[in-house]
Amino acid sequence: MKDYSTTQRDEKILVTGVTGSMGKATVEQLLKKGILASRIIGLSRKKEQIEDLANQGVEVRFGDYFDYNSLLSAFEGIDKVMLTSTVAFTDRSTQHFNAITAARQAGVKHVVYMAVMRKEGSGRIVPEVTESDLFTEQVLKSSDLDYTIVYHPPFTDVLSLYFDPNPYQNGIKVPANNGKMAPATRDELAEAHAIILSTPGHKKKMYSLGGSQAVSFADIAQILSEIKGQPVPFTTITTEAYIDGIVAKGVPLQVAEFLTSWITAMEGGEFEYQSGDLERLLGRKTKTLKAYFESTMD
Repeated sequence: MKDYSTTQRDEKILVTGVTGSMGKATVEQLLKKGILASRIIGLSRKKEQIEDLANQGVEVRFGDYFDYNSLLSAFEGIDKVMLTSTVAFTDRSTQHFNAITAARQAGVKHVVYMAVMRKEGSGRIVPEVTESDLFTEQVLKSSDLDYTIVYHPPFTDVLSLYFDPNPYQNGIKVPANNGKMAPATRDELAEAHAIILSTPGHKKKMYSLGGSQAVSFADIAQILSEIKGQPVPFTTITTEAYIDGIVAKGVPLQVAEFLTSWITAMEGGEFEYQSGDLERLLGRKTKTLKAYFESTMD
């Protein structure tokens, strides 16, 4: 077993977006690996939501991706930055450019960037995601910084958001059929981040972090059926019907179209690639969908 606590002992690691689920989980995984809290710095623009990390001895610095000088100050004395990608509809390209440029100016040595998985040779554009990912990767590769790019699949723990909250009563109705994806939980992906940030050998590398199980939405319906021994009807519907159903719940049309673009990308196999990178980093297979759903059901 690797001794993470003594690897690159003096390096300071900063994780951005620590008030979000992925940034916070990455910090928690670093702590679980035995990395001293004094080596970990969190970056947040929400000063009021950082008490729990501070209570664990993690320094939290204020920084806003749109405030370049705040980033320069926050990155002072930092060796590695985990650049947690920002959310959609917020000009991701400008924010990521600022973070990478400030990191270079501040003397950061290595940036790890979290992108969304893309199928090789695919021309698919997931709105609000693909173009800013491509731009960020280009900026990072031309920055003279050491870098690692980790490509994320869909998150296992948010797949249920794409279908009815009562699938045993209402079934699963999505604009998809048998297209496969290879999801992983956010904790598993955060653990991979922590390993990359705290061990050597990851410079100028790209990891595709697909999970160990490839599934479709039809498979999810079958898995849920098996768990309770109760049928979960599966129905393929049009994208228009799916969007209309989301909007009818009060969700803005722009957001409904954004969610739908993820399902059509899943159906198109954009996230099905299983490189084995995540298994190798973790030293184990990822959690199955059945095991995950069983652990979260009453």
